[in-house]
This record gives sequence, C-alpha cells and structure tokens, in this order.
Amino acid sequence: MTTKLIIDTDPGIDDAMAIFYAAAAPDIELLGLTTIFGNVTTKTATRNALRLLEAAELDLPVAHGAEQPLVLPPFEPSAHVHGDEGFGEIPAATPKGAAVAEDAADFLIRMAREHKGELVVCPIGPLTNIAVAIQRDAQFVKNCKRIVIMGGSLEAGGNITPHAEANIYHDPHAAEVVFAAAAGKVVMVGLDVTLKILCRPEDFDAIKERSPDLGGMLKEMSVFYIKFYQEVANLNGCSLHDPAAVIACTHAELFETRVVKVTVSTEQETSGETRVAEDARGDTHVAMGVDAEAVKSLFLKRLSLLP
Repeated sequence: MTTKLIIDTDPGIDDAMAIFYAAAAPDIELLGLTTIFGNVTTKTATRNALRLLEAAELDLPVAHGAEQPLVLPPFEPSAHVHGDEGFGEIPAATPKGAAVAEDAADFLIRMAREHKGELVVCPIGPLTNIAVAIQRDAQFVKNCKRIVIMGGSLEAGGNITPHAEANIYHDPHAAEVVFAAAAGKVVMVGLDVTLKILCRPEDFDAIKERSPDLGGMLKEMSVFYIKFYQEVANLNGCSLHDPAAVIACTHAELFETRVVKVTVSTEQETSGETRVAEDARGDTHVAMGVDAEAVKSLFLKRLSLLP
C-alpha cells in the first residue's frame, strides 16, 4: 500500500536528500511539492524544487508558498549551512518547468480535499504554508491523514538558539497555529530523534557508487553540508533531519512517540521553543526514540534505487 504524500520544502541539502528518497521509495506516491523560505528564499526554494523533480525525471506540480513568516519580519537564508543557492557548491540553474498557478496553501487545501483521509503532508521547513492552509480551511487538518513535521525539540534543546529548532524558530507563530489545531493528526519528528541518525562521507560515497547521477548530486552537495557540521559540532557527518521525517510517514514502527499537547513560545528570549501545553488543544505524537540504524539503512537502500 502506498502513501499519498506532499512534501512542503525549502531545498536545502537535506531537503534534496528527503525528496530523492521519496522519489525512490516504492511505498510513496509523491503528489507534488510546496515551497517555503528557510534554507533559501521561497523563490529559490521553488526553483530548486523544480530542479530536483526534473533531475529525478518526475513530472509533478510545485506550488510556490509564503515568502515571509506570519508575524515576524523575513529571516536571512541559511547560506552558511546550505550554500548561496541551496545546494552547497552546485551553481544555480534554471529549470524547464514552472510553478502551478495556485499558491501552496490553496494547493494543499485542494489536495487534502481530493484525497480526504489519505493525504500525508510532510513539512520539512517552517510551517507557514500549513498554518495558512489551516486558517483558510477549517477542515484542512481533518481532511489530512497525518501531518508529519520535521521540526521542534522536546528534550534535546535547540540547534539555532539554545531553545529552538530552526524550522520552528523561523515562524513560531505558524507553528503554534499548527500545533493548536493538531487534533491527534500531527507527528513531530524533531531533534530528539534526528540528531541520533548520522550520515557520514563514506555513506555518500556508497550512494554515489550505486546511483551515479542523483547519488552523485547528493555526494557533491554533502561536502559543503558536512563541512558545516565539522566546523560547528565537530561531527564527520550530517544528521538525517528531513529524510527522517519522510521515512516516518511510511515507517512509524521505527520511531517511539510520546503523546503530548505541544505549544510554541513566541516570546523573544525563548522564541521557537516547543513545550508541553497546558490547554485543551489536541494531541501531538512527538518522536522521542528511533531505531537509528534501521532508518539510515532504509535511507541508503532506497537511494541506491535511483539512476
């Protein structure tokens, strides 16, 4: 049985890893991509999403998303992590295709309605598009099967501030909208588990050997990304943040979750911190444990299916 999936993305090197995984996975039916700011601007995210689909020879819709947070002013993209164009040292290139006419939120709303009870939405960037979809359509969360978020941290601390994970930090107000509307449908795959899954240079060498084209592209991107990890965290490898969330969409059994109500701080000093809520909102399933070797093995195995 395949999972109908839309990835909301800010590509981004680990976004590229996640999208290529979804392209290769026989149990995923990728229905399209929606784009958001974060690792890059939304304009660059849309271009990069189109580039990735064309590289994978996938003719799928890309819907251009919000260009700034709900309340906060825009942030500078994370060029020091992902490079000026989002793919490390790989230069910009113009894709053949273009985004669809619908914006990301309308596209998500329509697809959730058309695939009611079947669609899994996987946001792997800031949650602005998901929040706008919720604000425009009260039935959006109910129509989705699940919303599997890469973001947040319950006990592991932050990776952009001591308190906050980057995706949540870049639009905490949007994240609060999403968690407040969770209704048991939201799964949070955050730093509590993603930091436990490390992909090393030799893993990317193996990906390139088995998949010369797309694996070679990921290997080239990974050099820049792993250099950042070496400089910042003294790690000879990169955490599988975004791919872990996509894998959680189809392999929930590889993750242990805790059911809690989640709220997001929008206060200046702790902005973006994900905490246990005290109000009557719906539950979120927060991934707290992971079979890291199994997730990594599945990631490497699936990528080897690519050209």
